[in-house]
Amino acid sequence: MPCINYTAKCFAQNIPHAKILSIDVSAVRRLPGVAAVLTAADIPGSKTFGIVTKNQQVLVSDKARYLGDGIVLIAAETREIAGRALRHISVSYRQLPVLSSPDEAMKPEAPSIHEGSNIFSHHKVRKGDVESGFSQADILLERRYQTQHIEHSYLEPEAVLAEPDEQGGVRITGSVQNLFSTRRSVAEVLNLDLAQVQIKQATLGGSFGGKDEASTLLCCRAALLTMATGRPVKMVNSREESMLESYKRHPYNMEYKLGAKRDGTPTAFEIRCIADGGAYASTSAFVTWRSVVQATGPYRCKNVKTDTLAVYTNNNYTGAMRGFGSPQVCFASETLMDELAEKLQMDPLTLRLKVVFRDGDVTATGQKLRHKVSLIEVLNEVAGISDFARKWGQNRNERRKAYPVKKGIGLACSYRGVSLGAEGADAAGVIVSVQTDGSLIVSSGLTDMGQGAQTAIAQIAAEVLGISLARVRFLNTNTSRVPDSGPTVASRTTIMGGSAAKSAAEKVLTAMKPVAAHLIDADNPENIVVQKNHFIDAETGRKVTFSRVADACFQRGVSLFGFGWFKSPKTTWDEETGRGDAYFTFVYGANVAEVEVDTETGKVKVSKFYAAHEVGRAINRAMVEGQIYGGVAMGLGYGLLEEFNFNQGSPTALNFDEYLLATALDVPQVECRIVENPDPVGPFGAKSIGEPANEIAAPAIINAIANATGKRIYQLPANLEQVLLGHKLAGSGARGSENFLG
Repeated sequence: MPCINYTAKCFAQNIPHAKILSIDVSAVRRLPGVAAVLTAADIPGSKTFGIVTKNQQVLVSDKARYLGDGIVLIAAETREIAGRALRHISVSYRQLPVLSSPDEAMKPEAPSIHEGSNIFSHHKVRKGDVESGFSQADILLERRYQTQHIEHSYLEPEAVLAEPDEQGGVRITGSVQNLFSTRRSVAEVLNLDLAQVQIKQATLGGSFGGKDEASTLLCCRAALLTMATGRPVKMVNSREESMLESYKRHPYNMEYKLGAKRDGTPTAFEIRCIADGGAYASTSAFVTWRSVVQATGPYRCKNVKTDTLAVYTNNNYTGAMRGFGSPQVCFASETLMDELAEKLQMDPLTLRLKVVFRDGDVTATGQKLRHKVSLIEVLNEVAGISDFARKWGQNRNERRKAYPVKKGIGLACSYRGVSLGAEGADAAGVIVSVQTDGSLIVSSGLTDMGQGAQTAIAQIAAEVLGISLARVRFLNTNTSRVPDSGPTVASRTTIMGGSAAKSAAEKVLTAMKPVAAHLIDADNPENIVVQKNHFIDAETGRKVTFSRVADACFQRGVSLFGFGWFKSPKTTWDEETGRGDAYFTFVYGANVAEVEVDTETGKVKVSKFYAAHEVGRAINRAMVEGQIYGGVAMGLGYGLLEEFNFNQGSPTALNFDEYLLATALDVPQVECRIVENPDPVGPFGAKSIGEPANEIAAPAIINAIANATGKRIYQLPANLEQVLLGHKLAGSGARGSENFLG
């Protein structure tokens, strides 16, 4: 039976906010070549889904809340038939006021986008007494910052293939990042047991956090059509559909107040961050929670008051993107610390070396850092390779000269919690299966999106078993074959999946050692070591190949199937006070950017970039470096170019011809240093790098622009207009004050 190869969606009449009065699809059902026409009334189970709050509509039932909302699903034999069918749909609606910014949505008279308040998430941190802290300060700085919507910009758009399962239910193969949360949503929408829904991971052409709920939505719709027709259904978004429908990185409005002593010691932070959550809750509650933990940056301060809020608007909903709430607050805290250094007539490196966390310090949430804190090390490393102090002073002196192109150098650093932390229970599983010829199959509930997860986990298993990586096959994730290991987010894959793989491989090794000892007449299996595809008696040197031992185990009925399960150490969190051990460990990084700024045009060229990141232990150094390079490239776009704009809830660009991305010509030479301080929790001491590599690229560039020109950027991106005109264009982004107190 042929595949139904196109599905058309009718979007909300080009009106972001509308009450749906009636939907008439009777004319469509009569068209030849149309196999199914579905509305929300045809959904057998839940009509909504969501990771945190289940309020995202599979199809609109009562109200369209943004332009990406789908109203009608059509399955047709050809694209042309589906296109014609759209013209036969009749939708009656009443237009509602469009709320295009959080400021509008928070007004008392604003209509509710969902039931209740438009403020749908509020996290806070309360530590010490900020008023007392400000009274002890010698200087007060108050600043406002703004960041923008960002498109994930993966090359492959969302794509799924749904097929009827022979035993009932549905099989879905697709570009899906978090398969198990998607499975839960599909099962609830179809009113099926989890066991009746199988999600198989196709090789992903990029995600960066974007193929979670956006792909879940596609899976739900394709599955509905498959169940309605009994036929395979393929859905592939065009680029325009993808950009119209998918979620973006949260834009933030941030107000920072900092008190400090004359020696630079912070006495108090007061911070308020408002995130545009868009039309649906998505992961905003988790994103803003990570922001509230990290908002003060990696700086010692006894008095902290932080609030982060997420607000509904009629823009595209916002969700997970690489950094997950950190790039926004890193931009604010790192540029603020540079300004503090300037006001105190200190250089930015000296200030940071005085006030960053050290071993045993206590974070804003009251967590004592009991592991090795590597901030001083990464700062000194990156400052050394970039010659930061000399260049910073030289550029500052040179900017008075008349020539238009000015050079600048900028610094930024961060600490970041590893894994989910107190966001939720965190555990993962890996299966290691030795074949009779000594080759190895590894499978996991975590997804490889191009970040190298399969390689890292396979390397760990191969290292334990002493075999070459070439003998390992890693299978793509399949929800019916592996345990639910949570989402592939939060830079957790290596530390969680790697730990589970190490456990699984050790179980197999324990089973194989007695057989190997018998084959080489070793007295004690405990003296057997594995290396270079051999089992070796450490006392006599006698050895036998791994393949021969695997075959002998099979002949003796010894199981060579190992299942490893790793649960993260305990974390704590008090929602009322924002206190607790938010993460079981942290990673540390520092970046330096060099720029050339044309003061006549506002054009910024990043000429060189330096990065030093502490990763615990690098399982694969080339992949760690690759993550750093990719993080720099993405952060450069965030800092200088990218902006997904709206006009009253309507996107102003829906393809890459008008959405500016950094290209190979924009990305400079990157020199990186990997700092290794093995963590006792991680596999062989490994931690993470995927998101930390991205979160402090933009602030390093922004600080470099200030070093070159003497002008501060308070609103991202630092495009031509921002750099040339500065705060005159940025509006509220530049308002602030500073006072030296007697």
